[in-house]
Amino acid sequence: MTADDAKAEWGEARSRCLTWYDPAALAASGAGLSGLEFWRAIVDGTLPPPPIAALVSMRMRQAEHGLVVFECEPDETVYNPIGVVHGGLMCTLADSAAGCAVHTTLDAGTGYTSVDITVNYLRPVTLSSGVLTATGRVVKSGRRMSLATAEIHDGAGRLVTTASSNCMIIAPG
Repeated sequence: MTADDAKAEWGEARSRCLTWYDPAALAASGAGLSGLEFWRAIVDGTLPPPPIAALVSMRMRQAEHGLVVFECEPDETVYNPIGVVHGGLMCTLADSAAGCAVHTTLDAGTGYTSVDITVNYLRPVTLSSGVLTATGRVVKSGRRMSLATAEIHDGAGRLVTTASSNCMIIAPG
């Protein structure tokens, strides 16, 4: 069988179009805002979402001090070769939820970066899992490091992934 013969058996090729806004302009717009103000502005549409949100079909639904909630409806673009959602998507959702929860506790001009993340995959995720809800919570805030957790539930409310992450706090200047 030739490569062209094999491709004929694959079915119709699919495509997806992405649209996003300049991430440098987003960062500049948020520079004078606290982390909580920044994420609330994204939730209410005053600021655009970051490009990664379009890439993985993720939307922030809630931002409170030390807590954020994202939603994501996976599609075929995040499937791995064995027919389930790739763990990398789940890790990305968990990292985003944990890190953004930390960000909501920070003053304007203070940044953060993930130092590590431990992810536990508890159930396979497929298209039939429905909308995923990722909730990030700060467990311990510190001047130099903060610890946050993330839980991801499927559309039926089943826990599918947990994570914990340490984030380094980056002082202004």
